Amino acid sequence: MKSRSTNNYDILYHCTFFLWSIQLKRCSISLKKGRNETCVFHILKKANVWLDEGEKNMRCLRCQNEDPKYFYCDHGTWYCRKCIAFGRVDVGEVPTKVSLKRKKFACCYKLKYPLTPKQSVAVQQIMHYLEQKQDVLVYAACGAGKTELTMEPIQTYLRAGKKVCFAISRRQVVLEIRDRMQEAFPGLHVIAVCQGYTSITDGDLIICTMHQLYRYHQCFDLLIMDEIDAFPYRDNALLEAIAMDACIGEKLMLTATPDEKILEKVEQKEIAMVELFQRPHGYPLIEPTVYCMPVFFQALWLLKFLKEQKKQGIQTLVFLPTITMAEHWYRIVRCTHRCMVFTSKSKDKEAIIDEFHKKKYDFLLCTTILERGITIKGIYVVIVCADHPVFQEASLIQMIGRVGRNIEMPTGKGVFLCRHKTKDIKRCVRAIHMMNQKA
Repeated sequence: MKSRSTNNYDILYHCTFFLWSIQLKRCSISLKKGRNETCVFHILKKANVWLDEGEKNMRCLRCQNEDPKYFYCDHGTWYCRKCIAFGRVDVGEVPTKVSLKRKKFACCYKLKYPLTPKQSVAVQQIMHYLEQKQDVLVYAACGAGKTELTMEPIQTYLRAGKKVCFAISRRQVVLEIRDRMQEAFPGLHVIAVCQGYTSITDGDLIICTMHQLYRYHQCFDLLIMDEIDAFPYRDNALLEAIAMDACIGEKLMLTATPDEKILEKVEQKEIAMVELFQRPHGYPLIEPTVYCMPVFFQALWLLKFLKEQKKQGIQTLVFLPTITMAEHWYRIVRCTHRCMVFTSKSKDKEAIIDEFHKKKYDFLLCTTILERGITIKGIYVVIVCADHPVFQEASLIQMIGRVGRNIEMPTGKGVFLCRHKTKDIKRCVRAIHMMNQKA
């Protein structure tokens, strides 16, 4: 008669054999029934659920992943599944390094307006730190001219024959920055690499989304990263690893809302920080007006406000927390107003923005997709349901930052409509006030 321990072992073995049979087929394992510990170990190990000590120390040479649960065995070859979306990399395999053309450019950037004294000081500080081979964080207010601060470093590196990339989180902003850089450096071939623009991946100056950096293993001597606090880069260890892998030199990071993680690195002297809180026109940042009222009255207030805006010929960005709310509002007001809805589901996004610039619409009903990277002359901003959890401090600062950016129209109005003041609303108001005081 079999002992109780033997019966328990048989049950465990048969359950394991059955549950992992499908997985074993994918691993091309020959199934031979045996009732000993070696066979069970072989099954579990080959099914990628039991790794020996050596395999536990595997590391992906692209995303630096060392977590065993993200490694998978394919016909005896282990590969990383954490970064599989960017193409397969086997354990021990060095990512392919693309050959990018490098040459010294006698380039000289051109700006519509000269740098202000404070911008010039900020540029000098940035160049000092980069020359010392230090990574730099530029903490600047919305509309302070962060992009203009990067022109001098770009020019310096390109003149030295080094490769430069400007990476941003959002596709729409990539296209806008590409146009601005092409205007500033008319003699260069500036390319955009993002969704819909991947046929050409090498140029004199590369502008791309954070995701597209996977194409450039150890390619860039200067990597400029804008909106490092924005989705999807923020708190994304994979994208951060991809960015670090693409850079062999210095990193220049830009943000108006740094998080605690990056500020801690500044405090620990891991990176240098340059601050700039004054906009080029010298006017203070727009501090939001907060109105607390029930949602129904928020709707009535907004309708009255938009009517007045239409009379004065002032365009408005109306931010709503969800796509459903934005589309619902659009169905209500489109019969009486010249407006359009703009969300991640919208088609022809570039066409909508272009038509808004041309004043075809009185206002846009949008989500946080437009919180960054858009500059429209004389725009006002209203945030409906500003107490919604989706509107965090960084988002609120960025949305209000759309107002008063243009030198020709440096004033405007920003409004929060909410049922009550949340911590994020209060922090946003304090942060903007602090920037105005430091400016």
